[in-house]
Amino acid sequence: MRQRNTKVNESVPDGRIDLSNVVSERSNNKTKTFSIIVSGWPAVGKTTVAAELADEFGLTIYNGGDILKQIATNLGYRTSGTDWWDSEEGRQFMEKRKSDHTSDIEVDNKLKEIIRSGNAVITSYTLPWLVKDDCIKLWLQGSPKNRATRMASRDNIGLAEAREIVKERDYQNRQIYEELYGFEFGKDLSVFDFSLNTDMMDLSSLIQISKDIVRNVKDQLV
Repeated sequence: MRQRNTKVNESVPDGRIDLSNVVSERSNNKTKTFSIIVSGWPAVGKTTVAAELADEFGLTIYNGGDILKQIATNLGYRTSGTDWWDSEEGRQFMEKRKSDHTSDIEVDNKLKEIIRSGNAVITSYTLPWLVKDDCIKLWLQGSPKNRATRMASRDNIGLAEAREIVKERDYQNRQIYEELYGFEFGKDLSVFDFSLNTDMMDLSSLIQISKDIVRNVKDQLV
């Protein structure tokens, strides 16, 4: 298996995310490239699938949530821990995002640059609705029950707590993105090329099917 090509670029002092090296590198590459966007509800397995696709096809992975967390760090939030979004500071940042969409817009603009440059796998809640560039868009569907089970195992928390977190994050995402961009997250899936029901297969099958999809359609984009 190829070495994982994971990259989230370093921030600059004013809080912006510096992607100039990536964009410059891609623009100098004359070979036509392709990209993948993986979206879906919280705790559905987006990052896991995206990382496996990056390994398989030699792409660079970018996580929209990680870039957003990096912006939060630059704004003074203490963002340590994989479950930071569910911490008190994570919830405070979520509340700030409801009234101030600057951070979300900045992340989405950076991700648009990456898509135009190519050779990337991006996990993002919003990007599939915001870009029409040639890329493969995958939606991962999963029930709140199964996603809570996965979150409880991943974050080492109780199942009841995970259920409450999933419920709250689902609500917050719908609210923020409908107000910001006017679409109802998770409802209109017409922007996606493929939708996979993660409740109906185990993780290894989900990864294999995702790879097979990309392998069979990527040549149409390059």
